Amino acid sequence: MLAVKNLYKIFNKNTVNEHSVFENFNFEVNEGDFVAIIGSNGAGKSTLLNLVGGSLDGDSGSIIIDNKEMINFPEYKRSKLIGRVYQSPSMGVSPNMTILENLSMADNKGRKFGLTFAIDKKREGYFKELLKKVNLGLEDKLHTKVGLLSGGQRQALTLLMAVMSNPKLLLLDEHTAALDPKTSEKIMEITRDIVKEKGITTLMVTHNLNHAISSGNRLIMMHEGNVVIDVEGEEKASLDTDKLIGLFEKVHLKDGLSDRTLFS
Repeated sequence: MLAVKNLYKIFNKNTVNEHSVFENFNFEVNEGDFVAIIGSNGAGKSTLLNLVGGSLDGDSGSIIIDNKEMINFPEYKRSKLIGRVYQSPSMGVSPNMTILENLSMADNKGRKFGLTFAIDKKREGYFKELLKKVNLGLEDKLHTKVGLLSGGQRQALTLLMAVMSNPKLLLLDEHTAALDPKTSEKIMEITRDIVKEKGITTLMVTHNLNHAISSGNRLIMMHEGNVVIDVEGEEKASLDTDKLIGLFEKVHLKDGLSDRTLFS
């Protein structure tokens, strides 16, 4: 479903600050996979999502989504196939618009706008039922500006908006990191329910080991632009935080490192 082949990405090329993140990087994801991605700071986790999503251009290589080559496609064209939720609860919504207006925009994603109102009053009942599923009282706030919502409510709304058009791929870039622990757990619960219900192929970058263990069918650990651990099925199900920490430390000890930035 997703195939990244021979990918190269270098920042500040031909300068004293040149930094190579990916060199001949290869990575494949099957349709329906929910992949949790962990790793130290600078391992390439978010850069990978940015390259797949199109907010960064690869220097060379191939990115194939649903059998379509995307490496030269701009972000707005890839967005027809991709839903994305960022770390900041404000990035996936328009704070000055109401919940209804935000949902209406997401509902029209990929469609051509004519000389008609973007808001279809007939869809309000559908939107309310959609919002009820997250159990945050949003169904009673359709006409409330999103900027007045809590961070958790905004992130739940962003999740719903990201999958309304039934994308082929969902990218979650540390989407619970800016939330308090209780709200973070609620958003993860909503995330798992949405991904399971819709069967969307999902990549989730996280620093939360418990979320990585409890979510999805596959877990990868990245280090210096490479996938150094890749587990799924029963092997993933047998993991706990102590085992993951042990695996991480083994990887770093091979490089003579002792930092624990995976958990920052």
